[in-house]
Amino acid sequence: MKIEVLEMSDRFAKFVLSDASIAFANGLRRAMLAEVPTLAITEVNLYNNTSVLYDEQLGLRLSLIPIKANTDELVPKEECMCDDNCPACEVSMTLSAEGPKMVYSGDFVSSDPEIFPSDENIPIVELKDGQQLFLEALAHVGHGKNHSRWQAGIACGYKTYPVVTFHNCDKCRSCIEACPKDIIQMGPSGAEIQDNDMLECTLCRSCADVCGINAITVDQDERAFIFNVESDGSYSAEELIQQASKALKKKSDGMLEVLEHF
Repeated sequence: MKIEVLEMSDRFAKFVLSDASIAFANGLRRAMLAEVPTLAITEVNLYNNTSVLYDEQLGLRLSLIPIKANTDELVPKEECMCDDNCPACEVSMTLSAEGPKMVYSGDFVSSDPEIFPSDENIPIVELKDGQQLFLEALAHVGHGKNHSRWQAGIACGYKTYPVVTFHNCDKCRSCIEACPKDIIQMGPSGAEIQDNDMLECTLCRSCADVCGINAITVDQDERAFIFNVESDGSYSAEELIQQASKALKKKSDGMLEVLEHF
């Protein structure tokens, strides 16, 4: 298995995974969406809400705010043998605001300075003159497979690696004009696509359809995949991929333990 990183920023990553099966590629994608543990608001104690939002609407908005946290130091509430207000599975964040002002996610005050909303500029509600909002939000660890509030990967997908070959090209340039991505160019021996440009191919087959001498073959490498990964900010894109890989390994190790008993 090989990985070639093409682009890496705080919240976005693009890489090529090769020498891998489609089952593994899809497992990695699903793990990034559903198996990575994150922290999200699940309970809200509202002490005063005179804003235009109903309590239920406000709670829904708060539950979808991504929270930056080291989930290795927390356990899911259902796995914790505790009472209420347990620091091992629960984080408290308070919010107190009075209008006129726009209330943002950055207005939260966390009981743990290492845990905070990943983006301070998420608008929650606009308070008019005299309106107040005073609440306590309780956050717990969970997984995207149980609820979208815990989905750290918001746009994780892949496509198979395109393979376009040209045979006995007559240099008519029809394929160059037909390509919607403008990645085909004329080389010394005929039409060609550079390796870097091949990543942009969408397998639309426009070039092959327009070729009058059937000189173009459009195929795909079923053991190579181009991944695009976007994080909600609770993890960096690199951390999201690493956490998804750990989740896959944990599942695999669990299966091996079961099989050893047979």
